[in-house]
Amino acid sequence: MKFERISINPKVMMGKPCIKGTRITVELILEKLAQGADFNYLLDGYPNLTIEDIREAIAYAHAVLTNEKIIEAEPA
Repeated sequence: MKFERISINPKVMMGKPCIKGTRITVELILEKLAQGADFNYLLDGYPNLTIEDIREAIAYAHAVLTNEKIIEAEPA
């Protein structure tokens, strides 16, 4: 899946995935949503953000987690 609204640039926010053209990280969006913020709260607080940006940030996080490999540590 291609994410047209997400950019990763080592010179912007230490390379964290951001909404293209902003310094708004996917991490920040997910954190605010996890804390109970709704889309309208995010849109009001971050005027450069769109509903499509929020949805793509969620989809991006889902794609990353779906492809994540879990390695179980040996018991000590």
